[in-house]
Amino acid sequence: TGSTGATGPTGATGLTGVTGPTGATGITGATGPTGATGSTGATGITGATGSTGSTGISFTTNSMFAGNTTGSTIAVLLGGTSIPLPSNQDLDSFTVNGTNTTFTVPANGRYYITYQINPTATLLAGSRLILNGTTPIPGSIITPALAVSSYNNDVIVSLAAGNTVTLQLFGLVATVVLTGGGSSGAALTIIRLSG
Repeated sequence: TGSTGATGPTGATGLTGVTGPTGATGITGATGPTGATGSTGATGITGATGSTGSTGISFTTNSMFAGNTTGSTIAVLLGGTSIPLPSNQDLDSFTVNGTNTTFTVPANGRYYITYQINPTATLLAGSRLILNGTTPIPGSIITPALAVSSYNNDVIVSLAAGNTVTLQLFGLVATVVLTGGGSSGAALTIIRLSG
């Protein structure tokens, strides 16, 4: 057999074959580190103002209470008789005279005044508050058309320091016995609302 002949030249590249199927998805890589926090955004527009809340409790600076639980007998005169209020006095800067009938206001201001009178029998006498010994306080007067067994009234009035307030029965000559035995035969409350 003779020797192998020389290798011939490389033939032309054949056509590309068909793409094979996609391989299986690889394992997910480890999570990367958290990025740096971004800068704070611009402040938003201020919202609308909410509705106004309810008014808070008003605290007073001067007030007083005095009552009559002793069952006092009052000789009522046509022109008026002051009712003594010696029981359970809590005066808070107010002062009272020796007969416990006249109370002196400690400061200028608007005052709420309320009173009650509870006789043991019905009567036609009137009731009122007297300012400075002579002047009835408007709105405080009760003049019943029929006999009554209790009087209750309240007013708001401007008073000055040094003014006096007195509770009276008037308009009928009579002897009145107030409820006693610890029950309220009469009472007066004065509260300063504002300066």
